[in-house]
Amino acid sequence: MGIGISIVLIAAGAILAFAVNATVSGIEIHTIGWILMVVGIVGLVLSMIFWSSWAGGGYWSRRRTAYVDEGPAGPRY
Repeated sequence: MGIGISIVLIAAGAILAFAVNATVSGIEIHTIGWILMVVGIVGLVLSMIFWSSWAGGGYWSRRRTAYVDEGPAGPRY
């Protein structure tokens, strides 16, 4: 689950939990909304944890080092 899907689940859950006032027999819409929000938050947290572990600390700020060849060695005395 990616960050985008997690945000969509959180938004859909919030709409069902807070904005819908309908009643359906056999289904509690507010509970489904809370479940979707919890699943979305867990997915978002896991995505952030795995995203940072793949890149590692300071991955994007590392500078590449260049190898400098100083030419052939001269005679040693």
